[in-house]
Amino acid sequence: MSAAPHPEHGLEKLCPAGTALYERALHEGRISGAEAAEAPCLLRFGLLQPTVAAVALQLLLRTSAERVAEERRREARLAQAFEPLLGASAGLTEASGETPTLRVHSGNDRINQAISHVMADTTTEFLAIHPHHTATRTLPQNLELAYDRDQALLDRGGRIRTLYQHTLRHAPTVQSRYERVHGDVEARTLNEVTERLLVFDRAVAFIPANKERTLALEIRHPAMVDYLVTVFDRLWHLATPMYPEVAQAPAQGDITPRQRAIAALLVEGHTDTAIADRLGMNVRTARLHIAKLAATLGSESRAQLGYLIGESGILKQEETSE
Repeated sequence: MSAAPHPEHGLEKLCPAGTALYERALHEGRISGAEAAEAPCLLRFGLLQPTVAAVALQLLLRTSAERVAEERRREARLAQAFEPLLGASAGLTEASGETPTLRVHSGNDRINQAISHVMADTTTEFLAIHPHHTATRTLPQNLELAYDRDQALLDRGGRIRTLYQHTLRHAPTVQSRYERVHGDVEARTLNEVTERLLVFDRAVAFIPANKERTLALEIRHPAMVDYLVTVFDRLWHLATPMYPEVAQAPAQGDITPRQRAIAALLVEGHTDTAIADRLGMNVRTARLHIAKLAATLGSESRAQLGYLIGESGILKQEETSE
């Protein structure tokens, strides 16, 4: 005749056999394995430690299996509890016909598909900001896709306004874009621009969602899109026209506009690397401009250059020209 199964209970309420056996273990210091088998709950709760490794291993395996099973039961209970709420939420979205205000697209193919889909429905205006690194790394097939999308919008009577970083004024890819499309197109440049931004009919916007630009965030929230449009408009008014009328600001006092931009960042204490990154140029070119600026102002050190920039008034000339 087999022994009755040991009753299930928690640590906070030991069974009578376990209580009696644990009391004996405390007084005697140890008990035999056969005695411990009469109250397996003491081993399960860690109140007794077996001296045989095999017994300990079996206990650990059983304990782990019980924990996994309990977690699965817990997941099932949570799913059952929240299923009605999730169903109600899905039904509300379908009934209202609302479009998600934020959506993440992963991978260049999916990002281009999403942009093409939105631009196909654009009828009035397309706003874009292209920093140096995004315009120079665009794949040829993506350029062809951009040309086709732009021209289709222009053919529908739409308008395109694009902001580039100043270093792209003479980039072949940028120049070819305006040689190929025909319609209401304008382009301007700034020394510094934001990360890439696309806005369609002032209703949908796309921005990068990670530094590698392999993720894009599609924004349809009206307040967020309005904010991005305001940023674009303010940068647009500060920018120098590039197309259709190229208007390069003249140099004043042998200091070029690019050197004045570098001078402003030098005064703020930026390093050569930071200046190059913000102005979309390589470090070597930035240092060449800094050297020319130092030679023009007669500076012999970095500290002296900052002082001479402030004394020369070239930054005030920049404010006046704007």
